[in-house]
Amino acid sequence: MIKILIVDDHAMVRSGMRLLLDGKADIEVVGEASEGDEGIREAEALRPDVVLMDLSMPHGKDGLTAAAELKERMPDVAVLILTMHDDDEYLFRAIHAGAAGYVLKSAPHEELLTAIRSVAKGDAYLYPTATKRLMHEYVERMKRGESADVFDTLSEREKEVLTLAAQGYANKEIAEQLTISVKTVETHKSNVMEKLGLKTRPELIKFAMKKGLLRFD
Repeated sequence: MIKILIVDDHAMVRSGMRLLLDGKADIEVVGEASEGDEGIREAEALRPDVVLMDLSMPHGKDGLTAAAELKERMPDVAVLILTMHDDDEYLFRAIHAGAAGYVLKSAPHEELLTAIRSVAKGDAYLYPTATKRLMHEYVERMKRGESADVFDTLSEREKEVLTLAAQGYANKEIAEQLTISVKTVETHKSNVMEKLGLKTRPELIKFAMKKGLLRFD
């Protein structure tokens, strides 16, 4: 069962989403919120698998800011941006904020269901034209001689965990320093290793040294 939290400032949209999703055997809507801060509080209380996050919410914290903060606090929760904005700037900002997917509100219901099921199992989801635009942007960057540094894809929290782990701190010690749970540290560390393509702690230390994250007296 995929547990869903809906965060949208329009009550009618939330009701429509709940009606659609609650009718599916493998999906359960566990809660709703009308703005970003409330969404974060509800996510921490309800522990959903997927948060459906509206992009533009005029009152309280907006969707992008909330998504980034939510991923810092709960990295194992998938955030799926649901928006009316078919815009490259919003798309790239959503990805940078840590969103696992980006779906237009105008998309067919089946596309939304596919996106939810995809991000719930750890995959990413972008609507087809967005994928094409991302690929085009990547090709253009390569033509300009630019190279993507995977280190830049890490969140600030992931960089902190990387640095402390490379310095030899145990998960419990890292959790105490950053005031987060040991489970969250483990999730961040796993994400870091996967993103950087690292397998062992010596590889992690070597990477941290290369990036200047370690200092020796």
